[in-house]
Amino acid sequence: MQHPHINSVSEMPPSNKWCIRRALCLSFILALIPRTRGSTLNCHKMCICASNIVSCSKMNLTMVPSDLPNYTAVLDISFNEITGLRAQWTKHKLPKLHNLLLSHNGLDFLSSEAFIFVKELRYLDLSSNNLRQLDEYIFEPLTNLEVLLLYNNRISQIDRTAFSGLAGLQKLYLSQNLVSRFPLELVKDKNRLEKLSLLDLSSNRIKVLPIHDLQALPAWVKNGLYFHNNSLICDCELYSLMAHWYIRRFNSALDFKDDYKCVHPGPDKQVLRLYDLNTHMNCSTFKETDKEAYLEQTLTLSCDTRHRDMLKTWMLPGNIVLSSGNNRSTFLSDGSLEIKSVRPEDSGVYTCFALSEYLNETLYVVVKVHNFTLNGNNDTLNTAYTTLVGCLASVVLVLIYLYLTPCRCFCCPDQGKSKNHHEDSIHSSMLSATPTHDDMATKAELNRHVAFIDPKDLQGQNGKVNPNGEEEVDEDAMHGKGKRKKSLADSISSVFSDTPIVV
Repeated sequence: MQHPHINSVSEMPPSNKWCIRRALCLSFILALIPRTRGSTLNCHKMCICASNIVSCSKMNLTMVPSDLPNYTAVLDISFNEITGLRAQWTKHKLPKLHNLLLSHNGLDFLSSEAFIFVKELRYLDLSSNNLRQLDEYIFEPLTNLEVLLLYNNRISQIDRTAFSGLAGLQKLYLSQNLVSRFPLELVKDKNRLEKLSLLDLSSNRIKVLPIHDLQALPAWVKNGLYFHNNSLICDCELYSLMAHWYIRRFNSALDFKDDYKCVHPGPDKQVLRLYDLNTHMNCSTFKETDKEAYLEQTLTLSCDTRHRDMLKTWMLPGNIVLSSGNNRSTFLSDGSLEIKSVRPEDSGVYTCFALSEYLNETLYVVVKVHNFTLNGNNDTLNTAYTTLVGCLASVVLVLIYLYLTPCRCFCCPDQGKSKNHHEDSIHSSMLSATPTHDDMATKAELNRHVAFIDPKDLQGQNGKVNPNGEEEVDEDAMHGKGKRKKSLADSISSVFSDTPIVV
């Protein structure tokens, strides 16, 4: 029996024809869908591979291609649709990858472990995405990173430790975001980035700057610190800062001179050019501050250049080139000049010449030495104060002596007797604490006796004078005579003095 042979599709059963048509439709649909989504790297269809450069830009990718070769040095996956960079975006380490471009992808998520397999990165471009915040230690593995581009995102929150670990970072671009706080920790204190020479914070929402902290920064940092096109509040200190930067010819002040504007604090919120505040707000013109020193002080002059690691030399006043034989002037390792035990002849203009491959810069420092030591003014003031106090104390003592001492003998009732024997007055007895041999001899000639009062004899009166102004003295115990009245002055002297009393 001969079996029928099927020679064409038209001879197939209807059920088989339907299956074939369905398979053809599915194949056509799959052909229209890009095969690059989530697939392994294909250098012939998906990306362009040129030696160690892999470029997958504008390929409608939603994920980073897997199985990237270990020799990849530059990976460009910009202008795609990758919304998140997760921890497993690469399955293995890429030890030679130093450039990673992820701009224009709509990124809104970065895993805290996104960079653990690409620690050798030196250039990272995350610009023009939808990033809103930078979490703590997000870039910590990238110890060799030199350039980080984060501009044109929606970043409003930056953790203070977000850039910790970036010891080699030189340029950081944060412009065109929603940053409202100046990240001072990047250029100051323990978390500062030692090699950071460019920080772009322009076109954000910063209103207040840490003026005094910015003034203290090295010149090579201020030269690359951009913050134009912010909502800064107009202030004379801000004007003085920028005027100083403009005089020093810093790039940050010159390149965008017309873009530095501020908001006047008045009710109308007028926007003014920052460099015109000296006329609108009567801000004083900026003047460089000269160095002042005192005798015997150690003075350090900084050669604060706009670029780092320049070759520096110093010239002393009188156009004298600093030599190694100068015992008091020393050239420090950072290019500064140290003058020990400053003298008046050290006053004058010091010149620092700085040279590099691309720039020559000359700085002048005017030094004024005061003709006294740093503590000299204080010592003089203390001496004058002590002298004044001494004079006042002397005046007070004189007044006490004149008006508060016991009455002189010429005002006593026994004035006549005192005149006859003036050499034996109570005043003389008060001035002498103990009787001398001459006094004893003189008193013996006058038939006088010296008696010392025992303090026990005064206890009955509590050291006070008799209310009647007189005090009875019993002379029978001494000479066997009767009682007599003692003058008021004698009584006072006996109470307030330990000197011998003449009786």
